[in-house]
Amino acid sequence: MRGVAFAGNRTIEFIEVEDPIAGPGEVVIEVRASGICGSDLHMYRGQEGMSMLGAQLSRHIIRGHEVCGEVVEVGRGVGEHVARMGARVMVHHYWGCGHCDRCLEGWPQMCTSAVPTIYGIGAHGGHAPYIKVPSGTLVPLEHGLSFEAGAAISCCVGTVYASLRRLRVVSGQTIVIFGQGPLGLSGTQLATALGARVIAVEPSPNRRVLARALGADVVLDPNESDPVSAIRELTSGAGAAVALETSGATTARSAAVGALAAWGTLALLGVGGSFRPDVRILMRQQINVFGLWTFSTDDQARCGEFAVKEGISIERIVTDRCSLEDARDAYCLADRQVSGKVVFLR
Repeated sequence: MRGVAFAGNRTIEFIEVEDPIAGPGEVVIEVRASGICGSDLHMYRGQEGMSMLGAQLSRHIIRGHEVCGEVVEVGRGVGEHVARMGARVMVHHYWGCGHCDRCLEGWPQMCTSAVPTIYGIGAHGGHAPYIKVPSGTLVPLEHGLSFEAGAAISCCVGTVYASLRRLRVVSGQTIVIFGQGPLGLSGTQLATALGARVIAVEPSPNRRVLARALGADVVLDPNESDPVSAIRELTSGAGAAVALETSGATTARSAAVGALAAWGTLALLGVGGSFRPDVRILMRQQINVFGLWTFSTDDQARCGEFAVKEGISIERIVTDRCSLEDARDAYCLADRQVSGKVVFLR
């Protein structure tokens, strides 16, 4: 089969690999939707052979880790309650030893016994017609969700959902979301569904429009005014209860700390940049900060259930739908960082 690979320095190439065959404990999925994630862009922009999240990159690996599709082959030893032919599934794109406490808790990316495999980074991913994965990576796709929604939940939306759960966002609370790319737009959409007041910070005019359409109460352009001062004014001087930083920009992370109220909490989602907070501010304001390495299999399933229960159209964060043959143009578009999520559909 033919899949999309990265040759370094923003170069897309198509590679031919053998069609996958399910071995013991494995399944083959016909990929119906595969999203472009921000971490894919970091690899796309980088040099061939650069390291990403501990995995050495190769131009011979099919990319894409936001994967959703249908089971078309089941290997020996996989029970029907785990994977049946034709089942609609999302892929949790990590696999560890499968036996340690972290793996059994649904956190294979935190495996304590083995270096986890990351599909689309260290093993063939979803930018192809088919993908082979261990059956333990499968998460059922709710019947009320489309394949493209499932692909978005499989990294982008699922990560935001997990962060909002850890932030304990409630109705009436003010949340500031720095960055309105796919991650930030997901945060705006989900936080709005939770009843929060959303203040979005985004330099791109197109993305500011998308943020308003998805429910942001206030949208700020950080190039026109100081977001910290504006957020303080919008909250009567108190600051926001919680904040999401999704852009990976060092300046945004500093602003997020400055925009928080006393006892506020900041979640760091964006890849890249650095974080150099003034420790005195963290101490005096009793600020909490945490980072996320995506989510557990349980969180992924809960995210889908939440979207169906609340009637959330995850597809609204998707602005561009492409075929794999258009991968070069699709990655160029995503790399401009002016749109929402870009998804390959079959």
